[in-house]
Amino acid sequence: MAQRTIDLYFWPTPNGHKIRIMLEECGLSYRIKPVDIGKGDQFKPRFLKISPNNKMPAIVDPDGPGGEPISIFESGAILQYLGRKTGKFYPKDERARVAVDEWLFWQVGGLGPMAGQAHHFRLYAPKKVPYGIERYTNETTRLYGVLDKRLKGRSYVAGEYSIADIAAYPWVLPWQRQGQDLDDFPRVKDWLARISERHAVQRGMSTALT
Repeated sequence: MAQRTIDLYFWPTPNGHKIRIMLEECGLSYRIKPVDIGKGDQFKPRFLKISPNNKMPAIVDPDGPGGEPISIFESGAILQYLGRKTGKFYPKDERARVAVDEWLFWQVGGLGPMAGQAHHFRLYAPKKVPYGIERYTNETTRLYGVLDKRLKGRSYVAGEYSIADIAAYPWVLPWQRQGQDLDDFPRVKDWLARISERHAVQRGMSTALT
């Protein structure tokens, strides 16, 4: 039976790129449904039926559990689902899976929100707020240090390349905007370069909306 196409509700942000990378890595057929967050598409009632927290990305998989369609929101949940669906980049061994989940949630609950706040206060806040800039830049620096330490003796954060790396990569890629210096984190620098060489990652980082 031919694989049916997944709808990806997407805008080119780090969270959006996570899912596009995973779809490319897994070789899944998908089509982009643009959600222009600058125009407020995320608040439209039709999208809220899929993503009740009015955030993208989200997916609709017509070949969900039991062969019935399923919609999924929250990037971490989507990555886990696609990992289970394909058996790729999400180990079945429980000990290995726990390690992946730890670092996936580290990104979802830590790196992403803190780097996002650093982006906001450094680049987008209508007024410069030194306290906000310092607080979120420093916390992002701390998290880069955590990642650098974790990568000692490892090529990827949970051993093998996994959804934990896919989740973190798009958030580390704009390191300059977060006030970071990768020369301070040589293992993160090498990890970033290693992932950047993957062709699926390069395709997944496209900003094209088709």
